Formats: sequence, structure tokens, C-alpha cells
Amino acid sequence: MAPPAAAYERRVLVSAAQHCYLRVRLELPDGAARPGAPQLKQLVVAALRELHGEVGAALPVDVLAYEEKSLCAVLRVISGGLVKLWSALTLQGFYQNRRCAFRVLQVGGGLPSITAVLCVCLAPFFPFLPFLVSNDLT
Repeated sequence: MAPPAAAYERRVLVSAAQHCYLRVRLELPDGAARPGAPQLKQLVVAALRELHGEVGAALPVDVLAYEEKSLCAVLRVISGGLVKLWSALTLQGFYQNRRCAFRVLQVGGGLPSITAVLCVCLAPFFPFLPFLVSNDLT
């Protein structure tokens, strides 16, 4: 007698958010040139082009916040492009002929998650920001 088949249930969560937000960190070897915000955007577009061709490079990606000291950035992409962006960043391995790696630190969709992401990224520059977000001023 065969053992009973294991119950399998597939759950797919569909987000109604139009955009997804990623908090990423670029890891570079010591002494490597640190990219500015425009160079970071070019690196992201190059990663998309390398993995997904011109269709991937045309994906609308915005750099909402970037802190050059820690190399942390907040990226916004349309929800349908999240997998393409994430995979391209994961496989990106070089910046100016030196090894690099993108680490995806946080992913979210919708305004509440991006507010939290921006607070974490921008808190060193605007210490009052978490207070403003946590207290409803309307």
C-alpha cells in the first residue's frame, strides 16, 4: 500500500502596489572608486541590459535616495519589473573593472514600506525624520 500523498497548497500573494522599492547596498573592495548617484543609476541600467537586453534596460528604475558614504540606495521599480531588477542586481559583478556585489537589504511595496525604507536610509542626515513619520501631522 502506497503512503498517502502529501497535501500541497500553493499560495500566491498578489500585491496591488504599482511600484516596489528595494533598499540595496553596493559592496566594493577597499580603495575602489565610489560611484555617485548618476554612476549608480548607470550601473543598474547596465546590469539590466546585460541580463535582459534592451527590454531590461528600458525598465523604469528610479534612484530615490543614495548615500555615497555607505553605498546604500533606495530604488523604485514598477511591480512587474521587480524580478528582472533583483536578478540583474544579484548577477552584477563588476564596477570599473573591479569586483562588486549588490546586496538587497529590504524589499517592499506601497507607501508605508517606502516610508520606513527612506527613514532608515536618510535618518543620519535628517534626525527628525523618524519622528515626523511616526506622528501623524495631518
